[in-house]
Amino acid sequence: MRDFLGLRHGDRRHEQRRHDGQSIPRDRRRRERRHRTIRGVLLGMFAISLPAHLSRQASISTAEASVSISEDYRALPAPLAYNDVIDEAADLYDLDPNLLHAIILAESAFNPFAVSKAGAQGLMQLMPELSEELQVLDPFDPRQNIFAGAAYIKSLLERHHGNLDLALASYNAGPGNVDLYKGVPPFPETRRYVRLVRSFMKERTRKLQATV
Repeated sequence: MRDFLGLRHGDRRHEQRRHDGQSIPRDRRRRERRHRTIRGVLLGMFAISLPAHLSRQASISTAEASVSISEDYRALPAPLAYNDVIDEAADLYDLDPNLLHAIILAESAFNPFAVSKAGAQGLMQLMPELSEELQVLDPFDPRQNIFAGAAYIKSLLERHHGNLDLALASYNAGPGNVDLYKGVPPFPETRRYVRLVRSFMKERTRKLQATV
């Protein structure tokens, strides 16, 4: 589905994307994104460098955990901190919330300040070009990142007619590679990624069912 949310399907991690007709000038969006990126990285480095006893004092109790885009999310317990946002995004895009949980766990281990060697950012590891395509001003803002990632995986599911393995392979290696190989590419990383996300989904579903 080429035009879903303005996405042009290509390699998520390598292909350049353009975005035209936005109300905010491109240079201004890039400056804002760059400033937020620097801020997010610095916050992440600060949180990681805190002594253990200060980290514990700064953390919010599990019972009180919640998500707010005005908060610094690092201290919040990950399994609870993003539940509301994940459920909201899943409802908006008609997705299984367990899928979003599994992708976040596989991509960033719920670290909102994660940055990959390839430059992917945030919880769902959005490449800067994809963030620009989806008008994400701050990829380290969990809400923006989760909603953009949900929109992208939804577009990939529609592109592949609901085939989860192909959608996950596209998320990891890019739709172009999936089209080229007419299936999950023979890349060890991509095949491992598909298995991992499916395993995380299955485990989370099992745990939720056990609590019912």
